[in-house]
Amino acid sequence: MCRVSEYSSGKEVHILSTKNIDGIQLRNMIISGANNLENNKGTVNALNVFPVPDGDTGTNMSLTMQLAVKEIMAVRNIEVQSVAAAAANGSLMGARGNSGVILSQIWRGFAKALKNQKSMDVKVLANALMEGSNTAYKAIMKPTEGTILTVIRETAEYAVKVSENFENSVLFLEEIIEKANSVLGRTKEMLQVLKNAGVVDAGGKGLIYIFEGMYHLLKTGEIIQLKAVTESEAEERPVFREEKIEFGYCTEFFIKGRELRPEKFREEIMPMGDSLLVVGDEKLLKVHIHTNNPGGVLELAITHGELSKIKIDNMREQHNELLFRDGNKSSEAAEEAPKPLEKYGTIAVAMGEGISDIFRDLGANEIIEGGQTMNPSTEDILNSVNKINAETVYIFPNNSNIILAANQAKSMADKNVIVAATKSIPQGISALMALNHDKSIEENNMKIDKAIASVKSGLVTYAVRNSSYDGIDIEEGNVLGMVEGKISGVGDDILEVSRKVLDEMIDGDSSLISIYYGSNVTEEEALKLKEEIEELYSDCEIELHFGGQPLYYYILSVE
Repeated sequence: MCRVSEYSSGKEVHILSTKNIDGIQLRNMIISGANNLENNKGTVNALNVFPVPDGDTGTNMSLTMQLAVKEIMAVRNIEVQSVAAAAANGSLMGARGNSGVILSQIWRGFAKALKNQKSMDVKVLANALMEGSNTAYKAIMKPTEGTILTVIRETAEYAVKVSENFENSVLFLEEIIEKANSVLGRTKEMLQVLKNAGVVDAGGKGLIYIFEGMYHLLKTGEIIQLKAVTESEAEERPVFREEKIEFGYCTEFFIKGRELRPEKFREEIMPMGDSLLVVGDEKLLKVHIHTNNPGGVLELAITHGELSKIKIDNMREQHNELLFRDGNKSSEAAEEAPKPLEKYGTIAVAMGEGISDIFRDLGANEIIEGGQTMNPSTEDILNSVNKINAETVYIFPNNSNIILAANQAKSMADKNVIVAATKSIPQGISALMALNHDKSIEENNMKIDKAIASVKSGLVTYAVRNSSYDGIDIEEGNVLGMVEGKISGVGDDILEVSRKVLDEMIDGDSSLISIYYGSNVTEEEALKLKEEIEELYSDCEIELHFGGQPLYYYILSVE
């Protein structure tokens, strides 16, 4: 059974088969799946176990798929093996967060099963799903059931079992999507943390959105189109088409001042390029623009305040960064003399100006901007590794959702890389302080592990939706306190919840309390908390630092 279908370009006419899926169909199925996930990433994000503003599973999976699509759009030999290989490579480099890394491994196994295949029937598709599941499980040291892993495994096992009964790939996909939804519904019974929150697994839901987008293409011959978005969302929305780059230089920088006016600066700079993003307040602006005149952009920007963290990429020559020296208005890259090979290099993932400065002061060679809501990709981490001229590079992920991507970058690097298992900013700071450049790798690994174990981490944030967790009723806007990833306090007063968090963290062995206040907390408010803590815990040393982190009023550390 075949149909004639026109694809999105309006020019390409393709015979659509429901028995054997060819390379063009698979390419467009993946694009349709990626678009469907992007359209529904908010729903996936909302399945976060805790009602805090860092639900990013949908975003991570969508960004991972964007890189997969980018790779398959460049494929010229349109066979299923080459399309699947491109999707695997793109998702590998674009993988963000645990969900993105697992998704990339599913595509890796999928591609492995399609090696030497020009097209695929139902049986080949079922085996590809099974190989995707097997590869994903092998990549995870301690697989957890009740997650995306369970959804892909049980769905793939069912697909192999029933593939003998199907020739029509549309009906087959319909059947396995029904199975996937059934498995997803049971995830809340498999994991207590999901049951407590009353949600299903977010990663599994994201995977089903991909499947449903692929099914839509196969059934209708049409790629699911991206929904219209708001102006702010448009900055991160992918556009899957090939076109000439109009503005060649991606230019990013910060402006520091006292009376900055974001709206006024945005109006002034807008005619100089596109993809403009100006965010911040009267004291600090972050600017992103694609332009053909980065020098002119910087000349305009410097009239508003002090510039820092200038980064310019030539998008027509990927990975060719132009480094500007102070006072150089000519846009020419400054060449640096070769540096001697160091024994150790360090990379820290951090979000917030103050947090980043702390890591720099402690000697971090590279800071990757990222954290709870913006997990760096495997490629981001690998690029930072490659920039460091050292025999051994230590990576401090500082977030449990970044460790997998860091390990994936490690496996691809051509130098010795060690991923420290830091799951929080306080752990990362303590671990980096423990690193001694005069000690051996074995000695440093022991010191770092000991430093990580000695730190307790707490967070104070707010609820983004009504929820109930482990018998605790939570209303949107409530202040939430968390200790080591678990909710420890709910209230309406930031100071009160902060005290409650610290009270749970502090014991008879505690000697040092560190407070990192966020971008939405004033110095006066932070000092007030410090004074109250000093009165309550007079035996402990109290340190107060500006963190500048978004979303979290306070990051708290007890050692």
